[in-house]
Amino acid sequence: MDRIDIYDTTLRDGTQAEDISLTTEDKVRVAVKLDELGVAYIEGGWPGSNPTDKRFFSEIRNYDLKIAKVAAFGSTHNPKSTPENDPNLKALVAAGTEVITIFGKTWGIHVTEALRTTLAHNLEIISGSVAFLRPHAAELFFDAEHFFDGFKADPDYALAALGAASEAGADVLILCDTNGGTLPHELGEIMRTVRAALPGARLGIHPHNDSGLAVANALEGVRQGALQVQGTINGYGERCGNANLCAIIPGLEIKLGRACLPEGKLPLLSAVATFVAEVANQAPFSRQPYVGDSAFAHKGGVHVSAVARNPLTYEHIDPALVGNRRRVLLSDLSGQSNILFKAREYGFDLDKNDPFVLELLTTIKERESRGYEYSAAEASYELLLNRVLGRARSYFTPIRYRILDDKACERDELGTEATVMIKVGGSLKHTASTGRGPVNALDKALRKALRGFYPRISEMRLLDFKVRVLTSANREDSGTASYVRVLCQSGDLTRRWTTVGVSHNVIEASWQALEDSINYKLFIDDKDKLTRALRG
Repeated sequence: MDRIDIYDTTLRDGTQAEDISLTTEDKVRVAVKLDELGVAYIEGGWPGSNPTDKRFFSEIRNYDLKIAKVAAFGSTHNPKSTPENDPNLKALVAAGTEVITIFGKTWGIHVTEALRTTLAHNLEIISGSVAFLRPHAAELFFDAEHFFDGFKADPDYALAALGAASEAGADVLILCDTNGGTLPHELGEIMRTVRAALPGARLGIHPHNDSGLAVANALEGVRQGALQVQGTINGYGERCGNANLCAIIPGLEIKLGRACLPEGKLPLLSAVATFVAEVANQAPFSRQPYVGDSAFAHKGGVHVSAVARNPLTYEHIDPALVGNRRRVLLSDLSGQSNILFKAREYGFDLDKNDPFVLELLTTIKERESRGYEYSAAEASYELLLNRVLGRARSYFTPIRYRILDDKACERDELGTEATVMIKVGGSLKHTASTGRGPVNALDKALRKALRGFYPRISEMRLLDFKVRVLTSANREDSGTASYVRVLCQSGDLTRRWTTVGVSHNVIEASWQALEDSINYKLFIDDKDKLTRALRG
């Protein structure tokens, strides 16, 4: 069977999402990563529409992409112009890419309402634009915009638009479900009609996700003969997004047995999804299929027990195939299987009859009944595990802390003061610091007190901080008297970790999370030192 070409449009269609904006430098970084993944085509943008995309095409020439070909994107010429005089088509040629993709109208309502021209003239526009670009591109693709809606309204005209592009020299005709409203069975029927009408044409598919069906439609398109799939990493795109390549690629390779990446590249997929999210300044979607952090996470004790015996019981694929990993979560739903599995992850081979297992399970369930969330704060769990086992040393002992918030200094951003007293070994340390609010002030004061004893805590950064009010049926524990849970995500030069604190007092909960976070940093540094010493 023919190989399926992956055409990535994250840098163009993906940036049309309302909360995503990429600089030229961002686009280059993503393009290099996509080339490492092994996609066939990278659509860099629309050189005729903005300076950022124009600079990208100039800059990407300095990079030696090993696999991917860069495509420039644009539209057919203006109805009031000619191909030879159209600035958009000239910009496509000037981009100097091997591949050019243009879109044209195939739905009558867009021809008459958006272009404000006649149906016959639109066919001439398509034909003339493709013919003008044909000598300037090694490969020329035609995106049939709104094709499925156009076909439903007027099949003959939609097919005529495809025919005009094909006869003028387009290498691939990409059928676009631009409004994302086509159902998979409709798409299949229409594609069979297209193949019968244009038996020699090479087809592609470009679905949008407005009905939540973009991935299904992409896979159905391939089943009906599409040899190219257009989509974006993480499904980024306008409105509800584009077809998500992070689900399409494994769907093709693992489920349909259709190769679309070079051999050995599929395990890079999860890392690429995270990388693109970071560059786009988006929080990774934990429940994203295949590559999400929760895609292979197991919480219920029955599930964990079954997965420990045979992963096929609750996993549709081996997570390693896409570079992901199995995770076992700890909560009040946990059983002994969860404890044993997590202990093995941290290097402890425990027996189910070990009293420690029951002690730890009881502690976790008691704490989670008060609002602790160890499934989201694995660093706090690892510390708890090692403390119960007696494997974690005490790095410092908190004595007291105090917060002063001087409302007379409202104009001063550093108007909150924290005073901290701790004991390290036999030394008592008493420090104070100001900050932007109580948590920032506490964090700075605690680090200041510890820095002389543990210099590497200077590497730490607070990355995220979440506070949640825990509602309760008990009137005494509701409203402003509710428990609050604080999740604190920290990181250093190489790692990230999350800790948790719970209290009626948001400052106390924050202190717990910060204290755990610093303790965890010191703990993993100690483990690293021991590992290096053993290897040495």
